Order: sequence, then C-alpha cells, then structure tokens
Amino acid sequence: MRILIEEYQYNVSDVHDVLYGIDPMENVEGKVSIHYVGYYYNPLLGDCVFILPKVLLRDVDGKELAFGKYQPYDIINPEGQEKLTKEERDFLYGFAVWIYRAIVVYKNDKSNDSTIVYQKMINQVGGSSKRKSNTFLDILLSLIQFNKDNKSFFFFVLKNLHSGLNKINWTRTISTTSAIIQGGDAIYLNPVNKKRKINFDEELLVIFFSILNYIGDTYGFPKEINCNFDLIKGKQFEKYRNGYGKVRLNQIKYKYFSDKALLLWKLCYAFFDKSHLIYVNTSQKEYLLVKSFHIVFEAIIDALVGDNPLPDGMDKKQEDGKIVDHLFTAKSLINDESSNTYYIGDSKYYKMGNELGKESIYKQYTYARNVIQWNLDIFNSGRKPESGIKLRDDETEGYNIIPNFFISATMDEKFRYAIDGIKETDRKNNRYMSKQFQNRLFDRDTLLLFHYDVNFLFVLSLYARNNRGEQQQWKENIRAKFCSEIRNWLQQDFDFYAMRPLPSVNAKEYVETHFRQVLGKVYTPFEEENIFSLALDKKDEKNNEELLSELRKNFTVMECRLGTDPHEVLPKEGVYEHVKDVIPQKGQVYKVENVFVLAVDRDAYDDYEHNRLSMEIPLDINKGMFKIDSIDYFMFIVENASEGYYRVTNSRLRIKDDKLILVLSLTDYQSFEFGFREVAECETKTIVSLRDLMNIG
Repeated sequence: MRILIEEYQYNVSDVHDVLYGIDPMENVEGKVSIHYVGYYYNPLLGDCVFILPKVLLRDVDGKELAFGKYQPYDIINPEGQEKLTKEERDFLYGFAVWIYRAIVVYKNDKSNDSTIVYQKMINQVGGSSKRKSNTFLDILLSLIQFNKDNKSFFFFVLKNLHSGLNKINWTRTISTTSAIIQGGDAIYLNPVNKKRKINFDEELLVIFFSILNYIGDTYGFPKEINCNFDLIKGKQFEKYRNGYGKVRLNQIKYKYFSDKALLLWKLCYAFFDKSHLIYVNTSQKEYLLVKSFHIVFEAIIDALVGDNPLPDGMDKKQEDGKIVDHLFTAKSLINDESSNTYYIGDSKYYKMGNELGKESIYKQYTYARNVIQWNLDIFNSGRKPESGIKLRDDETEGYNIIPNFFISATMDEKFRYAIDGIKETDRKNNRYMSKQFQNRLFDRDTLLLFHYDVNFLFVLSLYARNNRGEQQQWKENIRAKFCSEIRNWLQQDFDFYAMRPLPSVNAKEYVETHFRQVLGKVYTPFEEENIFSLALDKKDEKNNEELLSELRKNFTVMECRLGTDPHEVLPKEGVYEHVKDVIPQKGQVYKVENVFVLAVDRDAYDDYEHNRLSMEIPLDINKGMFKIDSIDYFMFIVENASEGYYRVTNSRLRIKDDKLILVLSLTDYQSFEFGFREVAECETKTIVSLRDLMNIG
C-alpha cells in the first residue's frame, strides 16, 4: 500500500511513479500536490494507493508533518511505513475503509454534487487478471462481493446440511425406547431421529456471515444475510477478532475441498489476519476518488448538524450569491421555553491548527445579516414563518441573539472514533464579536461568532455508518451543547436580568420615553410579554449601575441567567398587593435625608465590619411600609446608640425563599467623632429622618 496526503507539496521525483494515471497539480518550483481523497490501483507499481485527507497534517515549527512527526514523503512506500508505530499502522489500515464508506454515502445521496466523485467499481475475488492485496478495504469488499456472487453456493450447502435430519433411526429407537402393542402392531411414542454431526461447512458459513454482520454494524456496509444461523456477536466476536478467529480457522482448514469453500476460508482468514495476502481482480482503471474533499466534509457536518430542508423556505445560496454551509432552528439562548432561533454554521476543512482568515469571519457575519433580513421580509410581507421565529421585537426594537459558529476538524491523538471531541477550539481566537455600538447585545448590528473543533474520526465514522438513529441522537445532543456552551460564553461577558414593570408603570410608555437608554439592552423573549430580558456588558460598570438604578425605580429587576425561567427569580405577582406602598411613585422626589435603621444586639454588631458593600434585610410585609428610594443612609443601632452610618447608593427589593428582602448598596462609612453616640428612640427596620434621629438634645 502506498500513502499520499491531500494537498501536500511533494517533489516530483518522490511521487512520479506513484502518481501514474492521476493528474496532480504542479507548480513552477517542480512541486506537485494531489487534490483528491480516496483510493486507486496503480498498475505500474502493482499496488494500491491511498490518498488521505489533509487533516492528518500538523504544522510543527513551520513543517507540515503527518501525525505531527513524519515527513509525508518518508511514508509513501511500504519500507518507509515501517517507522510508523503499530497503533499508527493499525489506524491507517482501518482509516481507508472509513474514507471509502464516507465517499460512497456521499455519492449515494442524490442531493449532493456527485460530479466530484470518480468511481470504477473494484475488487472481486477470482477472475483472469489478479493482484496480491492485504489492505483491509480490499478484504472487506471481497467478502461483500463473494456474498453477492455465490447465492447458489450457500443454498447448496444449506440444503445438504439439513437433508435427512428428520429421518427416524429405527435401530436406536427399537433398542432404547419402549413400544405399545395395539392390535398386533408396535407403536413407538418417542422415536429417535438421526443425530446431527458437526458440520464444518456450517461453521465456516457462521463465521463468514458473522463477519458480514460485524462490518455492517461497524462500518455501515449494507447487510445481505439470508440465513437463520445463530451468528457470533458481541464479546464472543471480539474474542475471534483478538486471535481466536485465526486459531479456529486453522483447526478446520483441511476440512474443505471445493474451490468455493477454500476461497471463502481464505477470505475469512484474511479478515482476522491483517498481514494475509489475497488475490483480487485488478483493472488499470480501478479507483474511487473524490475531488475537493472539503465539499464532502461540509456534507458530513450538514448531515449531522443542519436542517434539511432549510427552515422557513431559505436557500443555502443567498440573494447576494453567498452560500451558507449549515442552518437550523434550535432552542433560543435567552429562555428555556419552547421558542427557537436560527443557528448558522460554517464547516472549515483545514490542516490541523490552521487559523481562520479575516475573509471567512467577514463572510460568516454576512450570512447572519442575510438571515435577519430574510426573517424581517417574511413579517414585512404580512406572512409568518413556519418555525414561528421572530427575530425583531416590535416593542423594544431589540433583536434576538443568533448563534453563529465555525466547526473545524481535528484528529484525536489516540485515534478514537467513539469520542466526538467537540469543544471550543484551542486556536488563538475562538470567539468574535462585530458591533456598531457598545453595550448593545440585542442590536441588529451586534453579531457573535464562535469556533469549535470536532474529532474528524468521529464525524467521519458516524456519517459513513449511515445510521439515521445514531445521527439524530448526536444531532440533538450537539445542538443542546452548542446552546449551553454559547450561553456560558455570553455570561462571561454580560450580566443578564429579568425585568417586570411595577404595577404603576406602563412598560410601553417607559421604553418609548427612555428609548435611547434601553435600545439594544432590552428584549422581550418570554411568553409573558411584560417580562423583559436585560443584557449589560460587564466592562461598562459605571453606565450599567446608573441604568440599573433608574430601571429599578420602575421595574423589578432580578439577575436571571440565560435559560432560566424568569418566574423563578421574579417575585410572584401577588406579592405586590402587600408592598404596593413600598413601591416608589413615578416622579416622586424626597427632599429630606432619611436613614434606614436596623437594631442589633452587641454580639451581633461586633460581627459586622465597617467596610461592607451591601446589606440584605428581611422585611415584614405586614408592618412598616415605606418608600425604598427615599433611603439615603443606613445605620446600625445598639441599645439606642450608634457608631456611625453608611451612604446608600442604591436600594431595591427582591424575593428570596418567598420572603421580601431589602437590598442596600453601601459606600462611604461615616463614623461619629467620639465613638458611640446616643440616637432618638425609634422602631427597627423603619425609615427615620437623619435630622430627627440625631436631634435628641
């Protein structure tokens, strides 16, 4: 077997004979590269050539190395491949099968561009022109072809296996069982049939069909098993694969004499013994190649991630001529209810570790803008999309977040096919944001872009097996993972809140009056239209605090992580019936400096420190009503005396464990000059004028 790697720049002298019959791309420096992936037979060398995907290449100190350690030209020929480890050789042995299967699945899908696939059917055991082969792909295809071509052989063997089995063995019946005499006749109630002997033809067929069953389950080859044998499966078959298969076949080797049975024995033995040579038919035009493998990779990712057909009548080819790779609808990032949004993806088939270009990033933003406009056009024309998705909120003129991502291939270092390896890329940049205005997440011009890596071996094998159930399960899992991880990334940069207007506030009027302050920061994604989502960029602390202070005069504002039901953090509607007098009236101004007092005992007071930033105080909603935005100071009182007071920068209410909590943001502790000072007697947890509290003389 000869090995080439897609798009690697080889010296002409290294690959002249290997590329016989293939049209490589040659540059002015005498280098050649192959823009195919697949398999072909080279009659000049009398050997098969595998062209493997460029994801095997990794940049190491400016050099492109296979597996990150071998010069690709060193492993072209079998003698060079001896330097590969056993794990690497075993990997290549099976990897070619997965590539073959993926190309076949791609070609058989009528929605794909089959013009990039070049195929001449290959490998049939026997015939006039033969060549030796020990590639795993040749062995598997030969096994499958034998099954197709020898139906009559199987029927003949099965017929002989069962002939005469129901005949009575009268000698053993008479000698071992009792008869009933009736009317002079002997009647035997339990006649003994002829004993079935061990049949080695049957055992060979069981092994053969067990192999077909295994390669069907593992690699997705079509199964055509027309027999009722108890096949070898699971752990028992793994025992055969791990050595017992060769042992058992050697034990029964000399039981076969027909050409067909001997040929079948050799094929089964070759399957279990990777170094065993078989003879297969050869043709000078034997090949299965695909040009532009990035198109196949795109089809793989789209089958495993995207929607087909695209949602809401969209087309991959957008009106400006740009072609989007993947588009689907899934759970919205903001809430965890039934509402969905669009997800846009672009698959990147690069050599391992390659960075994205600026052009790719810009194009991905353009895809998102086009999708937004498509959705707007649907509503502007008076229609509604089938998905029910509406990106623009008419009340706030905010836009829902559209998750937009790249997904590129990487190789599992242990060559595992069962691990999807999906994670944020370890490249220099894995997150991008394009924006026109600061601190406006819900703005049409704020576009997000994330970058994931996926294990190429996992998606290749999942696609090649063509098991729709497995693919659908992974699709659901990966969409949920995208949603969860993008939420986590956003919450690293933004604080999210749920808001509900106070009973005395008209939310629509408030948004219209304060449109410039809230534009791009608020959005209504929830089923309950009077609940808003608020997103604030953590870097803009000063402006955020001012906005929150203003909003809390008119809304109940509670922190609410993405995906959290806002009803879990907002107080129940009924609580306002108890605290309506606590709610500040719009436009009300207090001219007197007021102090909120809290009485504590000496031991409790000693536990407090005078550098507190906030205070949470449970309130009894059945007594002591007051205006929370009238609080200017906060003071501890111990036995009608106080040591000082804090300035309050913000006061708000929240519900915690179904209890009303007063939350005070504190700053600037002011201590009295001579320690504790007597204050006027007052009820705890009430507001008192600072002047009245201190004027006791």
